[in-house]
Amino acid sequence: MSLIVLYVTCCNKKEAQKIATHLLKKKLIACANMFPIKSRYWWKGKLVYESEVVLLLKTTPKNAVLVKKEITKIHSYTIPCILEFQAKANDAFGRWVEQQLS
Repeated sequence: MSLIVLYVTCCNKKEAQKIATHLLKKKLIACANMFPIKSRYWWKGKLVYESEVVLLLKTTPKNAVLVKKEITKIHSYTIPCILEFQAKANDAFGRWVEQQLS
């Protein structure tokens, strides 16, 4: 079964939880995983070293566009990182995801 996994970086755990809860309540995602990470990147000409939290969000292909729009609306970053990956799930998990979104 085809699913979408979205990789989203957040400034902290509180923001990651806020985004995940918002999307779950709207039934746009079936589940979210959160991982603390250390990030290094260029921002406004300076090299930045930050702690962030990554969200892995599981949804269906038909919900992916709406999920990205919602994240963009409520995210604190000027340019949020939202990466979309296609994934093949085992049948039981795929059915579970679809049940959560109906």
